[in-house]
Amino acid sequence: MASLKEMRNRIKSVESTQKITKALQMVAAAKLRRAQQAAQSARPYAERMASVIANLASGVSGDGAPKLLVGTGQDVKQLIIVATADRGLAGGFNSSIVRMARERIATLIAEGKDVKIITLGKKARDQLKRLYGDRFVESFEVGASPSLAVAEAVGQKVAAMFEAGEVDVVSLAYSKFKSVVTQTPTFQQMIPAQVSGSGVVDLQGASYEYEPDAEAILETLLPRNLNVQVLSAMLENQAGFFASQMSAMDNATRAAGDMIADLTLLKNRTRQAQITKELIEIISGAEAL
Repeated sequence: MASLKEMRNRIKSVESTQKITKALQMVAAAKLRRAQQAAQSARPYAERMASVIANLASGVSGDGAPKLLVGTGQDVKQLIIVATADRGLAGGFNSSIVRMARERIATLIAEGKDVKIITLGKKARDQLKRLYGDRFVESFEVGASPSLAVAEAVGQKVAAMFEAGEVDVVSLAYSKFKSVVTQTPTFQQMIPAQVSGSGVVDLQGASYEYEPDAEAILETLLPRNLNVQVLSAMLENQAGFFASQMSAMDNATRAAGDMIADLTLLKNRTRQAQITKELIEIISGAEAL
């Protein structure tokens, strides 16, 4: 059995850990409000852009349609973008995204597809490197907060690979923020652009004439939409990360409190047993005299 001194040191150690987890919980709660607001503010822009592209795409077909819209007609060369956070201590937030991506990658490889990977976030890079490091194209870091510069770098890399004929289909794996307790790992196809069910605006019988034509507008909007989708995913991830971290640190704080209570009870019992033993020894010695 541990000595009283060892128990006191253990209790102090757990108390120090509890202070850290409590502080992390409060910081995550404060950052969550800003991250949630940023994610929700970005959704209308992304949805409106998807609606505009859907309306334009409905009148475009044939050889004049942009390649980013219709694709190459094949699905052999697959590019998976796996977006996570740069940091941990958030429960299973990062692992759930990586697990979903890993299952998709394994399925595509089993089907004979040529799969390439771009990671966005240190945790995606670290968790996928061991199994699929030879399939990595490039790794990006999110940084302190999601930025358009990082999203543009990813979007430009994807567009360049597609223009060079290196990929046929591009998909994005991230976690969609729904509430503080719910974050859903999601796959979103970026190329060919998915326009069905994107919230096409009802024109109520009206018709629009575009200048320049719809094809030219799509040629400009579709590359920009890649950046918007990546930035939106990063914002959704950030909100989900802080929500998961807040929940994980709250559970850790509670667990530390329970451990402190158990250790304190054990320490008191050990101390009482030690006092009782000393009293018995004193009484026995006195009776022997």
